[in-house]
Amino acid sequence: MSNSPFLTLSPVEAVACCSPLSREPLSPEAAEGIVPVLKALADPVRLRLLSLVASHEGGEACVCDLNDAFELSQPTISHHLKVLHEAGLLEREKRGVWVYYRSSPESMAALAALISDTASQTPAVTPRR
Repeated sequence: MSNSPFLTLSPVEAVACCSPLSREPLSPEAAEGIVPVLKALADPVRLRLLSLVASHEGGEACVCDLNDAFELSQPTISHHLKVLHEAGLLEREKRGVWVYYRSSPESMAALAALISDTASQTPAVTPRR
């Protein structure tokens, strides 16, 4: 053993601890398309609303079915649903005085592809205007 004040280390081959999240980085266009979706989901009320609608019997829910799950006013719930609709995550249909929401299969598939390690270039979810 040497009397050197420095420790001598033997070379070690670097090994990645895990697979990358995606096969290639997002393009600027894809990133721009995904931002509205992630912003919409960043709110806990909206995330729960999306989950409630998607898991509701028949895959759709009326605003009147969702109010009791929150201690929020009906206009506030409607606002959050509107944000999810504009982000392309929910589809809506007016029936009489009520609006029924269901999750958008295309947007949910794009969201799943975003977080999946099998996606090569995630399709952008197009916000509704």
